[in-house]
Amino acid sequence: MGNAIKPHIKNAEKTGVLQIANTGLHEFPREMFQLVNVLRTLDLSNNKICNLPPTIGNFTNLKNLTASQIKITSLPEEIGTLKKLENINFSMNELTSLPSSFSQLVNLRTINLSNNKIGDFPAVFSDMKKLEMLDMSHNKLVEIPDHVKDISAIEINLNQNQISVLSEAIAECNRLKVLRLEENCLQLSAVPEKILTDSQISLLAIDGNLFESKDLHARDGWEKYMDRFTATKKKLY
Repeated sequence: MGNAIKPHIKNAEKTGVLQIANTGLHEFPREMFQLVNVLRTLDLSNNKICNLPPTIGNFTNLKNLTASQIKITSLPEEIGTLKKLENINFSMNELTSLPSSFSQLVNLRTINLSNNKIGDFPAVFSDMKKLEMLDMSHNKLVEIPDHVKDISAIEINLNQNQISVLSEAIAECNRLKVLRLEENCLQLSAVPEKILTDSQISLLAIDGNLFESKDLHARDGWEKYMDRFTATKKKLY
C-alpha cells in the first residue's frame, strides 16, 4: 500500500489535495499524517476502510472531505475539530446517527448524508448559518421534528425516506427555498398548510406520497406558493 499511495502523497504535498478514491485501501493510510498541515481536500471514496479513526481530527485545515461508499457505521467525536470544513460527503455508507460534535462544524455549506441508515433527524445542524444544501435522501427517517426550524439550508433533500410526520416548523426555515419530499409516506393531511401560506419555499417536490399531488392544489395557500414558484422561475430564465 505504501508504494501505491506514495505518488498521491507527493502530489498532495504540493497541491493540498489528496485523491485516493478507488485505490483498494483497507485502512486509513499512515502516510497521510505527513500532510496534517497542508491537506485541504481529501477523497477516500469507494475503498474498504470501514471507519474513520479519531486521528482524522488532526487535519484541521481540511475544507472538503469525501468519504462515500466506504461502509462506515459511525463517525468519531473528533470530527468536530475540523472547523474549517465547508463540504462533507458521507453518502452510501451505514451511518445510523451523527456525533454531537458534528454541531461544531459551523462553516459547512454542503452536507451529503444520502444513502445511509439514519432513523432520527439529527439536531446538530442548528448553528450552521452558512449551510446551503442538506441531502438526507435515501435514509430511514420517519418524522421531521420541530427543531428543523433552526436549519439555515437553502435546499433540503428528504426524498425516499419513510416520513409520515412533518412538523409545520419547517415553514420557519428562513432561507429554505427548495424542499424535496418525494417517495415518502405522507398523507395529504400531514403536509402543513404553512409551507404553502407562510414560508420561503418556492419549490416543493412531493410526488410519490400517499396522495395525488394534484390534491394539494385545492389546499389554502396553493396560489401563494405558485406565486413564489413562478417568481423564482422567472429569475432563473
